[in-house]
Amino acid sequence: MKTIIGIVAIVALLLVTTFVIHRINLSSEADKIEDYGQKIKVFDGTMNTTMDGHGADTIVLLTGFGTASPRLDFEPLIRELDKKYTVITIEPFGYGLSSGTNRERSLNNMAEEINEVVKQLNLDHFILMGHSIAGLYSLAYINKYPGKATAFVGIDTSVPTQPWPGYNSAPLDFLAKAGVVRAILKFSGNEKPKDESEAHRLEQEHMITMKVTGNKTLNREATSLSASFKDAQKLAFPKDLPVLLFADENSPVKGWTELHQEQANSVDKGKLILLPGSHYLHHTQSKRIVAELESFLRKQNN
Repeated sequence: MKTIIGIVAIVALLLVTTFVIHRINLSSEADKIEDYGQKIKVFDGTMNTTMDGHGADTIVLLTGFGTASPRLDFEPLIRELDKKYTVITIEPFGYGLSSGTNRERSLNNMAEEINEVVKQLNLDHFILMGHSIAGLYSLAYINKYPGKATAFVGIDTSVPTQPWPGYNSAPLDFLAKAGVVRAILKFSGNEKPKDESEAHRLEQEHMITMKVTGNKTLNREATSLSASFKDAQKLAFPKDLPVLLFADENSPVKGWTELHQEQANSVDKGKLILLPGSHYLHHTQSKRIVAELESFLRKQNN
């Protein structure tokens, strides 16, 4: 019994210590997070958007679930895209420098919020490109607002019929608020920056991650994901929409390749490209993604 009490006391002391350190760091980091992007009033909050490049064709980027700063996360891909395209990155409610919201995080509401942003930015036609869960939100947007997206490009995107065991954010939220996530990231051997600019980006991304992880908006989105997968099963891409899908060839998800091939085959102009890497293909395969995109678009225009 004494041993058990001792272990509990040590764990409690460690949690109190990490919590205090975390709160102190959050306070000091608040003024170090650099502002970026344009804040747009959307329903009951503000959504942050960024624009890179000045190309004639516009690409709208949608992030995966839980990515702290979509703009900073997409940086390697944006660097390749903005040489030829105008690139708009949308940070949803609860992400990056956007505010939270009291709106339900349903598939329909996520599509409405995307539409409100592109409407205020006066975007009539654009290529929609998304990562991970954006595969569902893009599907909902394209069906609800037909004709705006001229093509869809998916980066290891979620598929409505994929295995989905559900997601409980409570454990991660507790660890984040207790400062344990900060401690783990600090001592787990973080990604090594290539240069000073990369080091600065990673530092900013880390501070924003600490700020947004576990917020109420993300919690409600996590809770809504099961319903979003179910609702998305009623939807399909229009037959005449060009769809280019990139998928991780080593994905641990059962039937991942087949699910994406089926989605590519569901349209007249669909293509699946398997790439080596992780779920975050845009971190390591940006050059290949952009090269394949340009080749795909050229064929559609011929």
